[in-house]
Amino acid sequence: MIYYLCVINIIGLLVMWLDKRKARRHEWRIPEKTLFLVSILGGSIGTLAGMYLFHHKTKHWYFVVGMPLILISQVVVGFWVRSR
Repeated sequence: MIYYLCVINIIGLLVMWLDKRKARRHEWRIPEKTLFLVSILGGSIGTLAGMYLFHHKTKHWYFVVGMPLILISQVVVGFWVRSR
């Protein structure tokens, strides 16, 4: 599970970087659904880090609120599963 979380968070960071790069070049973009999906699948730390590291999607309220909420919910579920 640790390896999976490391890989998916690296992917989260990379998709935020790639989407920012494509935005600057006026190229085809990664759909926002995909960015949220990577976060929901466990890459919330990576996508959140990518948001602020690359200053990407930080003006969209649904990213500023949604990404931390996904992370918080994952941490809560993780603690709950671990305690059982």
